[in-house]
Amino acid sequence: MLTPILSAAGVAAAAVGGYAYAAMWPESQIFGRTVVAGTDPNEFALTYDDGPNEPETAMLLDLLAQYEVHATFFVIGRFARQRPEILRAVAAGGHVVGNHSMTHPKLLFCSAQRVHDELVGCNAAIEDALGEPVRFMRCPHGMRRPVVLRTARALGLTPVQWNAMGQDWNPIGVDRIVANVERGIARNRRRGRGSNILLHDGGQAGIGQDRKASVEATRRLLEKYAGSVRFVTPQVWV
Repeated sequence: MLTPILSAAGVAAAAVGGYAYAAMWPESQIFGRTVVAGTDPNEFALTYDDGPNEPETAMLLDLLAQYEVHATFFVIGRFARQRPEILRAVAAGGHVVGNHSMTHPKLLFCSAQRVHDELVGCNAAIEDALGEPVRFMRCPHGMRRPVVLRTARALGLTPVQWNAMGQDWNPIGVDRIVANVERGIARNRRRGRGSNILLHDGGQAGIGQDRKASVEATRRLLEKYAGSVRFVTPQVWV
């Protein structure tokens, strides 16, 4: 009698594992298409989550301008409401401003109504600041399920994930942030893919989070790759 029980347990474990992969693995397409990267290994996208923040968002804008590189900033709506002038500076620099929800919940576990309200609220905060519609969104923590992606698309939003990240939400220092990104880039190049790089200019806990290590990591990446790769924003991969 143990074999059927163990087999059922194995099937259940596999189902749970499969659901977790579909919901949380950044590159999974099981629950619906998300933009990750293109097929040119020399195309990189710099993307930043959890802003707007001060002073790091402005520091990044100055740095990106020096290298004439455009990036994508996925902003939290409640911070956008507090600092609309930072959003306007981001847009004025030619960068893309995307939706990262209103309060940064794990949308995987939110009701359909909460998902809708989070995305609508963030859209409104961005549109009030910039006067133009939002085209892209990134799920907080990358967590999604079918209703999240359907809601995003119903609101005219294209979901964007990533395939290289610095893990810079932790205080791990510049060297480790860069090393983490470099590992992702090397893996993507082996697979013949571009690199969609996830870093952070802010933090979900509030405005004023220290992200200077992320700014310095960006500087090092630009110093190494500017001129040898093409920096793009995710719309080229849609």
